[in-house]
Amino acid sequence: MILDVLEGKDVERTPVWLMRQAGRYMSEYRKIREKVSFLELCKTPELACEVALQPLKAFNLDAAILFSDILVPIEPMGVNLEFTPAPVIANPVRNSQDVQRLKPVEPKEELPFVLEAVRLIRDNINVPLIGFAGAPFTLACYMVEGSGSKNFLEIKTLMHKNPEAFFELMEKVTESTYRYLQAQIDNGCSIVQVFDTWAGILSPSDYKTFVYPFVEKLVNNLENAHVIYFAKDSATFYKDIKKLNCSGLGVDWKIALNDAADILDNKFVLQGNLDPAVLFADQKTIASEIDRIISEAKDIKGHIFNLGHGILPKTPVENVRFMVDYVKEKTTDA
Repeated sequence: MILDVLEGKDVERTPVWLMRQAGRYMSEYRKIREKVSFLELCKTPELACEVALQPLKAFNLDAAILFSDILVPIEPMGVNLEFTPAPVIANPVRNSQDVQRLKPVEPKEELPFVLEAVRLIRDNINVPLIGFAGAPFTLACYMVEGSGSKNFLEIKTLMHKNPEAFFELMEKVTESTYRYLQAQIDNGCSIVQVFDTWAGILSPSDYKTFVYPFVEKLVNNLENAHVIYFAKDSATFYKDIKKLNCSGLGVDWKIALNDAADILDNKFVLQGNLDPAVLFADQKTIASEIDRIISEAKDIKGHIFNLGHGILPKTPVENVRFMVDYVKEKTTDA
C-alpha cells in the first residue's frame, strides 16, 4: 500500500509506519538491549532482524524499517565511533588533513552485517522494507562536531572558514552514502529514507549553497527504489527542496501538510506529521490531532501517516497501538 501511494495510485486508506518504530519504548527491545550494546545490536544481523520485526508483531503497520543507526557507515570511512550512550567520535574531522584521510565506504566488504540484516528482514515480512541513511550534511555534522551539539560551531566554522575542505568532506560522505543506500536497495529495500536531522540549523542561503547540491546528487542517482527525503525544520528550504526528483518528503509538525503541499507545488507524496509528544496525551486528544492531520492531507498528492520525527523512548505502547488502529479506521471510513 505504501508503494502504491508513492507510485501515485489510489488506495483504500492511508498507510502508516513510524520513524524509530523499533526502539526503547517497547519492552521486547529493552530485553534484548540488556544483553548487548547498541553497536553490537546493529552489527548482529539476527538480532537486528528480530528487533525490526518486533513492532510489526505488536502493531498493524504497513512497512518494516531496517534496524541500524545513521552513523554506522561513517566508521569504515575512518571515524572512531562509540555510543556512551550518545554517539561520540574520538577523532573528529576538523581540517583538510582530517578530510583527506577519510576513504569511501565499500558496503559489501565493510558493512556486510547491514546487508545481511536487510536480507533477513526482507525474507520474514509481507510488507515493504524501508532502508535508510543519514543525509550527507547530517553525517558531516557528527563527524566534525564529534558528538551532538547546541550551536554546531565546528561544522559552521569549517563550512565558512575552509569551504574547500567542507566540500571535499561532503563529496566523500555523499559518495559513501550513495553506495550504502544503493547496496540496501540491491539487497531488498523497496524504499529508502534519507534523514537530514540537522539541516534546520542552517539559513536558507547556506542550505542552498552547502547542502542542497549534495542531497540532489544523492537522491537523483539512486535507482530501483522510492526515495523519501526527511529534513527536520526545513520548511524555509522548500523552494529548493521541491526541485528534487524523489517520491516523497517527510514533514515535521511545524507546518501543516496542506501548506507544505502548496509551497511544494503538490509535487510529492508527503509523510507525517504528528508531533511525537502528542502520544503522551489521552486518546481523545490523539484522535483529534490525527483527525486534523488527515483533514489537512485530503487534497495533497498522497499521504503516508507518520510522526514528525522519531518516536520517543517512554511513549506508552497502548497509545501507539491506538494511533495505528485509529489512522486505519479513520481513513478507511473516509
